[in-house]
Amino acid sequence: MNIRTSILAAALLFNAVSLPGQEAETPIDWDRARQLFQREQRGEKLAAEDQKYLDRAKEARRKGAARPEAGAGQRKAPESLRPLCDMTAEDRYEGQDGGLYGGGMNEPPEALRKTAAAALAQIQPLNREGKPADDGRVVLVSISMSNATQEFSFFKRIADADPRMSAKLTIVDCAQGGQAMAEWAPPAGRPWEEAMRRISAAGVTAAQVQVAWIKLANKNPSGGMSEHLARLEADTTAVLRNARERFPNLRVAYLGSRIWAGNARGALNPEPYAYESAFAARNLIRRQMSGDDSLAAGRAPLLLWGPYLWAEGEKGRKLDGLKYAPDDFAADGVHPSNSGREKVARLLLEFFATDPLAKSWFAGK
Repeated sequence: MNIRTSILAAALLFNAVSLPGQEAETPIDWDRARQLFQREQRGEKLAAEDQKYLDRAKEARRKGAARPEAGAGQRKAPESLRPLCDMTAEDRYEGQDGGLYGGGMNEPPEALRKTAAAALAQIQPLNREGKPADDGRVVLVSISMSNATQEFSFFKRIADADPRMSAKLTIVDCAQGGQAMAEWAPPAGRPWEEAMRRISAAGVTAAQVQVAWIKLANKNPSGGMSEHLARLEADTTAVLRNARERFPNLRVAYLGSRIWAGNARGALNPEPYAYESAFAARNLIRRQMSGDDSLAAGRAPLLLWGPYLWAEGEKGRKLDGLKYAPDDFAADGVHPSNSGREKVARLLLEFFATDPLAKSWFAGK
């Protein structure tokens, strides 16, 4: 069992209860509930009776469990956190200013824009050997953990049906439950084997992968911000270099950070760690721009922001009004529910279909 399913399984495996007004119902079988939850997380469609049973178990979990304290070595989040995209050059969080690219800027600086334009111009349909071909493919993959596969698989469904998407684009969800940056960091790590299997199953090859979406997170983060980010950036740097080795024609990696985790139960990835993952993404982009050899061309793809996903719960954010309601999360407060997945999926779709530094390969024009 991976860490994601084990955490929610532990959340579900408490004394059987009946919901208010349902005293006559048979007590919940938490082993059955755990098994149904694992099936749901694998993307299986449950029978109506099973789905109803799982929903009842989730509701009992919501009503019966108090939010625990932070895990060992974890900091408690401040009362309020400001979205990075809403912070200005004068604002500070742990000494860091605002803006996705720093200095209060949410758009890439001109030098990066020019570099990105050159990299994007090289993306074109490739045959199975990685050579330009009119009947070739452009492949977009995802790399990350459970939240990412839940969100990206939803994105794939709506993108495949969207008329704006190029007929020569193939989307492959390679993100996997329980496989965060630390698990992808070893060059021969288990998630890479599964990723290659999925690419093959999609009828494409590693040589046709030219674009990646990578969501930054590690399981059970701890310590101060500098310690947290140092580990996350080191692991992600290894992931980026592995990806460039596995996918020799990988041109661009769009980085993403976590969604809000203000209602997280347990130590898997609570606040402020979910919030701070955006600073790791920003730091990696800025390090590459400054000439960091570990992220140099040929060793890593060009790094850009994908859509920024964090907003402070129902307080939302100014940039676009994005909010996260309680119903947007599963019982653990970390993983998105179906509505939460849809919110992220639509952010991804609109970004790739409309952003000047993405739409050329997404639309194929």
